[in-house]
Amino acid sequence: MLGGKNILLGITGGIAAYKTTFLVRLFIKAGATVRVVMTQNASAFVTPLTLSTLSKHPVMLDFVNEEEGSLSWNNHVELGLWADLMVIAPATANTLSKMATGTCDNLLLAAYLSAKCPVYFAPAMDLDMYQHPSSKATFQKLQSFGNIMIPAVSGELASGLHGEGRMAEPENILAFIEKDLVAGLPLSGKKVLITSGPTHEAIDPVRYLGNRSTGTMGFELAKKALDLGAEVILITGPTALTLEDTYLELIRVTSAEEMYNAVHQKYATVDIAIAAAAVADYRPKKVAKQKIKKQEADKTLTLELERTKDILRSMGKTKKQQFLVGFALETQNELTNAKTKLAAKNLDAIVLNSLNDPGAGFGGTTNKITFLDKNSSSKTFELKTKAEVASDIWKEIIHRIHA
Repeated sequence: MLGGKNILLGITGGIAAYKTTFLVRLFIKAGATVRVVMTQNASAFVTPLTLSTLSKHPVMLDFVNEEEGSLSWNNHVELGLWADLMVIAPATANTLSKMATGTCDNLLLAAYLSAKCPVYFAPAMDLDMYQHPSSKATFQKLQSFGNIMIPAVSGELASGLHGEGRMAEPENILAFIEKDLVAGLPLSGKKVLITSGPTHEAIDPVRYLGNRSTGTMGFELAKKALDLGAEVILITGPTALTLEDTYLELIRVTSAEEMYNAVHQKYATVDIAIAAAAVADYRPKKVAKQKIKKQEADKTLTLELERTKDILRSMGKTKKQQFLVGFALETQNELTNAKTKLAAKNLDAIVLNSLNDPGAGFGGTTNKITFLDKNSSSKTFELKTKAEVASDIWKEIIHRIHA
């Protein structure tokens, strides 16, 4: 959820400031760009040098910078416009009071008043301060402005007391923000299962039957689902691609049998399933335990094949609440074959692509699709990148599940 976002981290003068080193690292690991603005008092608890090293940006403390006889200034308006979200942690009682009343006596407060983005604040103060009526009034007032409070937790405090007022831990701040950003997205609260990539069916310990699928389409569908707020289960056959996300469960399999089993372990719990994998229709009936040696006298090699389990058909047969989408890669009678598959496998929709269309199919970065649903509605798209195709597919699905 934070990938590609600009985060302005405001640090005020509380003992919890030392934890912001971990917070910066977590934000960056999540894919965000981080810039830090801090009060002079905060620099007594954590050094600007440490934070600038971790964030890879100069830390801002004052409106004016003086370096080797030259002057420059930190433009608080530009900071407010640059940020996709602002996080003030720790947020002391003093700074929170100033935020609530519009006091602007340092760069952090000026940046806050200039921010056009969501502002999160994580209070950190001692027990009696946190429970004081003025603090509670400040929290309420700031939230009435649209600011988002990350509640303090109970624990050991700097005073030696034990109680509420301890700043939320960095990993919990990250999780809180990600969960808040997810809320309201089109797929928020939805669980999605996607199959991707080829399957490899063993001939012997060295060789296998497979196809040219790279898994790119399935991975792009998973990325877009995550961006739209879904919790995603991605079951993929052999591929060099990888994907990491807090809301992603990535399951790697090799054979059609393994994919069948993985799908049916998860399928009952999901809301939407997209079968984008290129699953082998046949596999060797017998797998040699040793490598099959080439014999000079043999001009041919005969393999007896048997059908693999039809994963998509089994999903359609056991479908309950799921919105089920299949893929059809065709070379002839494309539309007719796709409609037949749509009905025969009890799908809600099917994505058709034809190898007769230049740029479509396996191995490339582009695809050209037609989206058909069970109500005989269809829409054909131009050739696009697979990332753009994933967006189109999700738009069609979301339109139907929210209709």
